[in-house]
Amino acid sequence: MGSNCCSLALLVLGLVFFVSCDGSSSEEVGALRRFKEAIYEDPLLVMSNWNDHPSSDPCAWTGIACSPSKDHVINISISASSIKGFLAPELCQITYLQELILHGNLLLGTIPKEIGKWKNLKILDLGNNHLMGPIPAEIGSLSSITIINLQSNGLTGKLPPELGNLKYLKELHIDRNRLQGSLLAASYPSKVANSAGLCKSSLLKVADFSYNFFVGNIPKCLEHLPRTSFQGNCMQNKDLKHRPSSQCANKTHESPSSLPKHQSAEIVAKHHRAWRPKWLLALEIVTGSMVGLLFLVALFSAVHRWNNRPSLIIPWKKSSSDKGKLTVYVDSETLKHVSRFTRQELEVACEDFSNIIGLSADSQVYKGTMKGGPEIAVISLCVKKEDWTGYLELYFQREVADLARLNHENAGKLLGYCKESSPFARMLVFEYASNGTLYEHLHYGEAALVSWARRMKIVIGIARGLKYLHMELDPPFTISELSSNAIYLTEDFTPKLVDFECWKTILARSEKNLRNINSEGAVCVLPNAMESRYLDVSGNIYAFGVLLLEIVSGRPPFCKDRGFLIEWAKEFLETPEAMGSLVDPELKHFNQQELETVCEVARQCLDRDPNNNSNNNKKPSVEEICETLESRISLSISAELRSSSLAWAELALDS
Repeated sequence: MGSNCCSLALLVLGLVFFVSCDGSSSEEVGALRRFKEAIYEDPLLVMSNWNDHPSSDPCAWTGIACSPSKDHVINISISASSIKGFLAPELCQITYLQELILHGNLLLGTIPKEIGKWKNLKILDLGNNHLMGPIPAEIGSLSSITIINLQSNGLTGKLPPELGNLKYLKELHIDRNRLQGSLLAASYPSKVANSAGLCKSSLLKVADFSYNFFVGNIPKCLEHLPRTSFQGNCMQNKDLKHRPSSQCANKTHESPSSLPKHQSAEIVAKHHRAWRPKWLLALEIVTGSMVGLLFLVALFSAVHRWNNRPSLIIPWKKSSSDKGKLTVYVDSETLKHVSRFTRQELEVACEDFSNIIGLSADSQVYKGTMKGGPEIAVISLCVKKEDWTGYLELYFQREVADLARLNHENAGKLLGYCKESSPFARMLVFEYASNGTLYEHLHYGEAALVSWARRMKIVIGIARGLKYLHMELDPPFTISELSSNAIYLTEDFTPKLVDFECWKTILARSEKNLRNINSEGAVCVLPNAMESRYLDVSGNIYAFGVLLLEIVSGRPPFCKDRGFLIEWAKEFLETPEAMGSLVDPELKHFNQQELETVCEVARQCLDRDPNNNSNNNKKPSVEEICETLESRISLSISAELRSSSLAWAELALDS
């Protein structure tokens, strides 16, 4: 009887435990489904198996990892997958979550305040997205957090002082945002400054605050960090690379040691002499009158020039009243050093715009030849005049200025632009690489003509181009959609990286700003208040890994018959013996050492393992990639030439 009672008690306890676990799991599954509903674009279908079927196991969903007992979700990792949407607040109901890694996507909106519920979270990586708004103060409740990455977003406001509550924080990446204020998040007295805010995080050893709008000095507790971690701000340290003063003019410089205004006035009044000579008083009156008159003249002149400044006034939501007007001031000086073509010139060069070499929903690409000049590629935006907004004009202007600064052997050269009202036209004019795209040579032409030596030359050229764009330009530049269609080849097969998809970034940034403008009353927007070009360094490196597989195998990234190239190539990347199966069968000759080098780099670029997000397992920088490829491939080519007559023939073709 006693044993039966014990068995019954254990059975009841087991049922209670099962019910409670099931309830918790149901809440977490519901939170995951709310998150999926907030994602409205998933081009790579990474969330396609997140279905509502009762028998569906969330632990088997893409990007989800569960505890060993499979009763709680502990890891969500979806990086570089181009998912577009919002961070649903319900996601914070997954209270056992340890890692949230959504790096390199297109997430919009703000960081939800509910993140304070993640008491077990150790890694928060939302870098390289389109998030806006302030960093919520509730971030200080992440009591287990060790790594925070919010870099390359559009975050604004000041650093919350609650960051100092994160006693286990080791890494903090908030670079390339629009954050302001001091790094201590408040104007602390000098006696306590070194033990307040971030200075309370004693384990913080890696941090990056660069390219924001921070002011003041580097706190003593952060002086162990490299100076590059603070560059591109509005700080007072003389040994830093600062933003231009024009960008910092409207930022408040916090100076805790300065005296209050009323106190300064009292000191001046106390020491001011009451008696002055009459002639000195008369001189001061005359001088003051002249200065006042000059000030009024200057003020009148400035107002007159401002009123005559070129501007675009467009209706906000097609409002018929003056209350709903949006005024956008266009800086006519921005493009003064960039050549401007007329539509008629380009129409003649492109044979009445009949020679179409590229087409998308947003733009058309034409090929032409300037009279007595080079061959050109002209990108024309498909938009009607009535749909062209002031924001689009500003972003078009900034995109032209951004592209015009590219000057490298492996980057497409912008020759100029076209801007006309009747007929309406907005175009970009590039120097055309006469040998077509890499995609055409690999998949439409005679692929055997693209020899192994040429393919390696193209690989190194692309790497050098990316190194220039990412490392040598300031600010850096990334290709919107890096693929074999964005690689144009010259007669000697030198690759040129061309950003023909830049229209998408113009449209996306304009749409993003219009969504965040209050339509009540008139709004004035100046060029320096606009969002900067989106940088996706991680996405470019991942895309370069796909390109390496495509160049070696001759297979497209995706086709209906064969599926995804990456999935097919996985089994051949691990061992040197299997790597030969990756090589394009059209190639009669290849170098095994070079193949192993390319596969090693491709594997590093494509590494999306959620467990490889520690400081020691990050994707390689493009500088490391370039160094690896240049050192190993150049040496192996020399050895190859000594042993292969076919390689000599390929080299002769390339010269």
